[in-house]
Amino acid sequence: MAASAGRTGWAMWTNRRGGGAVVFQAGVAEQTGSQPICGSMVMVRNFSSAVTTLWHTSPTMRFCRPVLAALTMALASPCFAETSSPIPVNNPPAQQNGLIDLLALMSGQCKTFKVAGRAFACKTVAYAHGDKGRVNFAVAVDDPADDSHVVSFSGENGKRADDNSYELRIDRMLLNSKHRPKVDGLPVPAEQTSTGLCRQTGNFAARKVNDVICSATDSEGRRYELLFVSDGTPVSVRRIRQSSPSIQDPFK
Repeated sequence: MAASAGRTGWAMWTNRRGGGAVVFQAGVAEQTGSQPICGSMVMVRNFSSAVTTLWHTSPTMRFCRPVLAALTMALASPCFAETSSPIPVNNPPAQQNGLIDLLALMSGQCKTFKVAGRAFACKTVAYAHGDKGRVNFAVAVDDPADDSHVVSFSGENGKRADDNSYELRIDRMLLNSKHRPKVDGLPVPAEQTSTGLCRQTGNFAARKVNDVICSATDSEGRRYELLFVSDGTPVSVRRIRQSSPSIQDPFK
């Protein structure tokens, strides 16, 4: 998916094969029509207008434009890179997933964010829901050397435990950086088979999030930890298409 935001802007893409991860990438964002990419279909019509509206009306989106292209590519293939050395990954088999139907950007602070024992700061956290049930909590890493540095906790069919809490079982981590192979100029994230849990709490009816807590361990024994605390700003939400009634998300 791509959205135009004037002559220069931030492109937002969804890789159908991966089904719902998010990538922010700086650069010229142009509407180019629908075209197949690596088993994906790039769509621009309805999604373009929705995302463009979200960017221009949300204070959070305006503040975080430098990361808006990394929080949108969907799930793909191998190698997480820090600014120095890459972490090798083992890819799970490609799965058939859907397109993003809901995107929510949260404003706040990462009190804790660790990847393989190394602490990072973050810029923002996004919730991306796919129409087949896959969900990503995507964390834009505060890395001055890499605007594409994003780590996502990914799972399927998350559940609302009650009106104010949501849980997602993690089955893979998505690892992206500027060193990843690119498709149409955007880096494609790596997948690492993982197990873990994300829990989001807040007053979802009022679009308020208190916190997001995630913990996962990949198949190589590396741990990923996140404690994100909201600053109280209402979540910026855009529903791109209607979800299946059997699929739950925090922002009904």
